[in-house]
Amino acid sequence: MVSDAIKAIDIFSVRIPQDDSYLGGLGPGETVNDRGYVVRRGNRTIYPQTMRSAVIRVTLESGAEGWGETYGLVAPNAIHALVDDIIAPIIAGRSPFDVQAIWDDLYDLMRVRGYTGGFWLDAMAGVDIALWDLMGKLTGLSLPQLLGGRHRDRIPAYVSGLPRPTIAEKVDLAKSFVDRGYRAVKIAAVVSYEGVEREIAALREGLRPDIGIMLDCHWIYSPAEAIALIDKLARYDLTFVEAPCKTEDVQGLAEIARHSVIPVAAGEEWRTVFDARSRLEARAVSIAQPEMGHTGITQFMRIAQLAQAHHAQIIPHATIGAGIFAAASLLASSTILNLRWHEYQHSIFHHSASLMDGRLECSDGHFLLPEGPGLGVTPNARFWENATRLGG
Repeated sequence: MVSDAIKAIDIFSVRIPQDDSYLGGLGPGETVNDRGYVVRRGNRTIYPQTMRSAVIRVTLESGAEGWGETYGLVAPNAIHALVDDIIAPIIAGRSPFDVQAIWDDLYDLMRVRGYTGGFWLDAMAGVDIALWDLMGKLTGLSLPQLLGGRHRDRIPAYVSGLPRPTIAEKVDLAKSFVDRGYRAVKIAAVVSYEGVEREIAALREGLRPDIGIMLDCHWIYSPAEAIALIDKLARYDLTFVEAPCKTEDVQGLAEIARHSVIPVAAGEEWRTVFDARSRLEARAVSIAQPEMGHTGITQFMRIAQLAQAHHAQIIPHATIGAGIFAAASLLASSTILNLRWHEYQHSIFHHSASLMDGRLECSDGHFLLPEGPGLGVTPNARFWENATRLGG
């Protein structure tokens, strides 16, 4: 077995080509500011008009490279500053085979200052993914082999978002996906401008009874409002309701789950198993949605294992990226026994795949797994056309 020491870490901001704006076009009263951001009025959340991601390259003394990725939607220079000023000097000279020990060591560095989430954990996640990629390349093993073996060769995909202006157009778009083999769709409450119940009723009427329908609430309701909405929606046989109340309101989420006949899902904003623990122990969710761009592989797997111990399903979240943490999420998901679906960001995924060499494919309602050692994907020429090295 070949081992080597960490020598350098580089960070790139990568522009993700896209067809449609995430969540669709601008809503009433929404404008793009002079830094290229829009605040969605429905959930009071900032998004960039041009999608981008933060990609991390870890280079060993031998010249071997591992690739990681984390959120870079807003302020990607924050990721660069944390990696360049803190992480890179701390882990220089260490082996990528220390990946889980490195995660624990880095987490401890900033605990006393209250940095147990946010950009600090995102930066750690990107480095973590790159170290797992390096372990695979150095051993010739795929990520599932490093994690102990996979349970499936392909993963069911649910369609995330119907970015069309009217309910009729959204139903038509959903039907087009069903015709291509997809068996579940999710809508976002924040862009249900004609009414959430009207939209779900139209989808249920327009789709086959066996097609799953999910609702992403983007944390916009109080517990009482969420319970009242769920009572109205129970007749439509939803697969799950996601993020129905503010993320910090764990007891409110638990209250919703106790009253809901529809499974409650959450987890895209979690960074660690500690975030998952409080929700799972409170029986606040029956579906955990870890997001690889926030967790990295180490915490993704710890969250999944804890969720399985609480008999919760795992349905990973998928967001805007250049394809690297998408590959990591799919490969890690293949090792999870209690996995039902994986989110498919149809307006983004094929563009991400176009930036990578290696298999990133979703068709006929399923993701196919990347192949080869580590993550099975590496940046290609188109990636470099869209990448800017941060820090000089």
